[in-house]
Amino acid sequence: MPLALLALAVSAFGIGTTEFVMMGLLPNVADDLGTSVPTAGYLVSAYALGVVIGAPLLTAVGSRVPRKRMLLLLMALFTVGNLASAFAPGFGWLLAGRFLAGLPHGAFFGVGAVVAAQLVSEGRRARAVATMFLGLTVANIVGVPAATLLGQHLGWRATFMVVAAIGLCAMAALARLVPYVPVDAHQGLGRELRALGNRQVLLGLLTAVLGFAGVFAVYSYLSAMTTEVMGFGESSVTLVLALFGIGMTLGALAAGPLTDRALRPTLYGSLGALAVVLAVFPFAVHVQWAALLMVVLLGGIGFMTTTPLQMLVMNKAKDAPTLASASNHSAFNLANAGGAWLGGAAIAAGWGWTSPALVGAALAVVGLAVAVTAGVLDRERGGASRIVASADAGADARTARSEAGVDAH
Repeated sequence: MPLALLALAVSAFGIGTTEFVMMGLLPNVADDLGTSVPTAGYLVSAYALGVVIGAPLLTAVGSRVPRKRMLLLLMALFTVGNLASAFAPGFGWLLAGRFLAGLPHGAFFGVGAVVAAQLVSEGRRARAVATMFLGLTVANIVGVPAATLLGQHLGWRATFMVVAAIGLCAMAALARLVPYVPVDAHQGLGRELRALGNRQVLLGLLTAVLGFAGVFAVYSYLSAMTTEVMGFGESSVTLVLALFGIGMTLGALAAGPLTDRALRPTLYGSLGALAVVLAVFPFAVHVQWAALLMVVLLGGIGFMTTTPLQMLVMNKAKDAPTLASASNHSAFNLANAGGAWLGGAAIAAGWGWTSPALVGAALAVVGLAVAVTAGVLDRERGGASRIVASADAGADARTARSEAGVDAH
């Protein structure tokens, strides 16, 4: 794999750390700024809102910017957002800093996924994209626990200063390792918007919203489940969250080669397995060893859905994949927000701490139904697609066979 993928993974590590660390710092931030923990929770929502708005907006604005330069600009904005958070004089300014830090998130992963796919041969593109996403998963194993511990001992501002430093290191790595990737002379906002309107792209985004919401219906309340249901103490919450991150990493490692070999079957299998894991979750978590195993499985199988969904929207957007790729991350963040809301509603209704898992299982089934429907419609019209404009007719045929479940090599 090219060293440029390492630069993308380092960037993803920084983004993943700042995205999830706020959940562990909410009590510290609330106490320091004189607000309540529920109010401080809006800092999580502000980041997610930045992702949802920034992914299509910044990608559209930068549609004619060379991709290496675009990656550097997005990482610079990310760094500024974290510095603004570190030096925020009050809650409102911190809210604005979190929103600013979230703006480049989806656009970076969208552009980065396209660049990663162009750095390798046709049969290794999903693995390249999955390698970039490894930075995001490793952040949940190492970055988030370490940053949370740092914030608890040196103050939450120190956490965002360190993340900003990671952003600067990522910019240096991008500048040094990522080659110049030109934008197609015919590429522009109109072409990207037309690609985004493709029915298969829209069905892929809908699958992401529904299917991945099942993961966050549980993950959002995993800390509470750890103490209230699994029988562990508060000191074990970090370990449980790290196990979820380990599962994510294993899922990302498996998803790359599986997606390269058979895209749609990998998507169907991961969504179906996710529904099963979520359905079993409420019954298994009462036994501690089984609970820990289910956490790893939830992270692994849940994250296995991300690479095939990313590759699917890129494939179906053909030679204008950047906006669709970035919009996929808006879809994932809508899934985060929707899953957390539905899971919280189930708990508030008195259905118990484990009820979000059953809600998540239903969401995964609906997501699978949408994915299968999209596959049937695509097969009926004999759809073959490309990842990048430079792919030739032979590559189109290989992609089509890969989506049908046939070895494309």
